[in-house]
Amino acid sequence: MIMGEILLQTVAISKEFSGVRVLNRINAKIQKGEIFGIIGENGAGKSTLVKIMSGIHLPTEGEIRLAGERVEVKNPIVAKQLGISMIPQEFNLVETLNVFENIFLGYEYQQGVLLDKKRMKARTRELLHELHTEIPPDATIRDLSVAQKQMVEIAKAIAHESKILIMDEPTSVLTRYEIEILFTLMTELKKKDVTILYISHKLREVKRICDRVMVLRDGELISIDDVAHLDEHEMARRMVGRELSQVFPDKIPPDAETILQIEHLSVDDLFDDISFDLKKGEVLGFAGLIGAGRTELAETIMGIRRKRTGRIVIKGQECDIRSPADAVQQKIGYLSEDRQGRGLVMIFDIPSNITLISLKKYVTLLIHKARERTCAQEYVHRFDIKAASLRSALQFLSGGNQQKVYLAKWMDTAPEILILDEPTRGIDVNAKREIYHFIQTLSQAGIACILISSEIEEIMGMCTRVVVMREGRITGILTGDQINEEEIMLHAAGLKERKEP
Repeated sequence: MIMGEILLQTVAISKEFSGVRVLNRINAKIQKGEIFGIIGENGAGKSTLVKIMSGIHLPTEGEIRLAGERVEVKNPIVAKQLGISMIPQEFNLVETLNVFENIFLGYEYQQGVLLDKKRMKARTRELLHELHTEIPPDATIRDLSVAQKQMVEIAKAIAHESKILIMDEPTSVLTRYEIEILFTLMTELKKKDVTILYISHKLREVKRICDRVMVLRDGELISIDDVAHLDEHEMARRMVGRELSQVFPDKIPPDAETILQIEHLSVDDLFDDISFDLKKGEVLGFAGLIGAGRTELAETIMGIRRKRTGRIVIKGQECDIRSPADAVQQKIGYLSEDRQGRGLVMIFDIPSNITLISLKKYVTLLIHKARERTCAQEYVHRFDIKAASLRSALQFLSGGNQQKVYLAKWMDTAPEILILDEPTRGIDVNAKREIYHFIQTLSQAGIACILISSEIEEIMGMCTRVVVMREGRITGILTGDQINEEEIMLHAAGLKERKEP
């Protein structure tokens, strides 16, 4: 690729947190109107680098140049003024405000001394129409699904006609249809000479949409190459510094014992007449498009939502689960797809997060801090959690390491049934492999797992049976050779329905 006009340059950018260097002298030249990929394992420094570019972090050393001029990106407001916008990996939305208020927060249209809400709502509709999503501008953020929140973040970023658009894992919760819409938008922005920095762990997407790709490993720049010169395997090899072994472990045949039965479960306006069973040690997959009702079903089993009809039977006994505390008492655990919003407290350290639910184990009159730290240290070793220290707040850990802490939190409750909702969202290929092998370990230990995933490869590689949902109903329960991409998509799209006995 012939180098064009250089718009953004990092010169020996370094960053340290608590004396630990997480970025070391990163030098990169990014062209006007190119889609520039940034890849690396969790903890490689990708998000830290773009947070420096967008004013969230200040560099410890080095400088940023924009169109050849040195600039100090002191904060996100300065970044916006310089024409730099960012779609963060974790949502940066105000839950109690509505969609249009979030999109224009700090940049409101005014009519005299009053806010021009009519104009802001109209512009919001235009932005969401470009993304082919029917989210009402007046909808409150807390009422939206994770995928809808992601679309609002994208709309928020493109609303300000930036020269540089940073996308940190923008497709991690989107369906293939929504990803195609985003890629079309990116191509249109590129034609308008907008420069896009694209962070993703989905190497196939990087290969398809990016012009060049930067590889980071342990805070060091490994390479910058045209994507035409690299295949996905070579990208992965550079990320981890070695050849990757098989990603998915061998499947473990489940026990004959049924541990969970769901019978005719319904929740108004969300799903209807859901019935399935779960065997001891089974990894049962749930596939479907956005809006199929999979997450809502998991939340109902956990007592987060109230069922209208149906029965939840655990080990032959009907259970009335009215709250997450009831579910924990029944030895059910649930990793939410929204780990930062519903799973972890980002300002707490590692031990405090791990023992959030199981704290009773560490209390007599007072909390036994030493025992809590010892337990946390065991999980750090067991899950290979990378952090400066046990006292590190979760906000300073990479997405993959946050997810490992979240897993440790639920394992400390000693569950017999574990529901994993998008457990590998936004984490790298090696961290995914670690989580897959950990799920296999759970299966071998007799722990029954429900795996909800939007990645069909993940469902096919991990599950012995797959429940496919569409618009709140089960359209198929697949086994054996039926577990393939075509069958799953036909059932998810409603082109095939299961035959009732």
